[in-house]
Amino acid sequence: MPKQQQLLFFLVILLFSVVSHACSVVYYIDSITGKIYVANNEDYWYDVDAYIQIVPKSKGELARLWYGWDDFAQGGINEAGLFFDGAVTPEQPRIKGSKKIKGNLGDDVLASCKTIQDAIAFIEKRKIALSDAHIMFGDATGNAVVIEWLDGERKIIPITNHKLIMTNFLLADPAKGNHPCPRYNAIQKNLEALEKSKDSISFLKVANTVGSAVQTPAVDKKGRTGGTLYSTFINISDMEFILVYKLDNKKIAKLDLRLEFERPEGRKIELNSL
Repeated sequence: MPKQQQLLFFLVILLFSVVSHACSVVYYIDSITGKIYVANNEDYWYDVDAYIQIVPKSKGELARLWYGWDDFAQGGINEAGLFFDGAVTPEQPRIKGSKKIKGNLGDDVLASCKTIQDAIAFIEKRKIALSDAHIMFGDATGNAVVIEWLDGERKIIPITNHKLIMTNFLLADPAKGNHPCPRYNAIQKNLEALEKSKDSISFLKVANTVGSAVQTPAVDKKGRTGGTLYSTFINISDMEFILVYKLDNKKIAKLDLRLEFERPEGRKIELNSL
């Protein structure tokens, strides 16, 4: 069985109730090799037309890949190794003077920023403050943060002990809701077990730490199905990208990001065609 098809085979799945707008993200640095890995579960409605969008390098813009739907990036990475993903949080009062998102914010950030410092400056320049979400940025230097907006100001939560986990509660103030979070706790526990084991850490092993946080498909009272729409795994150090659609190990996209970013033309990969 090819390695990318083993991703779900080795996942240990805990059954959590479906949260249609949930998300679980981890940015992890192997302390031995220095390699940087990212894993993410996007939990949403199964009837959306999700896709991967690859945009080639152009004058003044970096090559980039993002995934999402409705012309809006939910997460992605660019040729410089800058990664981002977002997650819904409990609603907070909007910060005075802040502006609502216009256009495709994630694509704009990936097109122009190379590091998290660049990304933070970009967000500040546009006076963006989200009242119902937080954003994780991580780059190829091993730097990562989660940006949140609450109590009238921006909060930046930095990576500690070579790992950063984000789900759907505010890290700066968990008491504001969605906490405790079983998905966050499961990922944290899995990472701790991985670090205590005598085995070497690999891309696959880090990817599997979010397996306990997937949400199996469930139908709500209105007949709409929701669950883990896709899981993404990125080896930032080696520029490898894997996406698993709807927890189906037969529906996988595996991309060499270096090759994709060298292409003169972009392309769109519809996930329902995998």
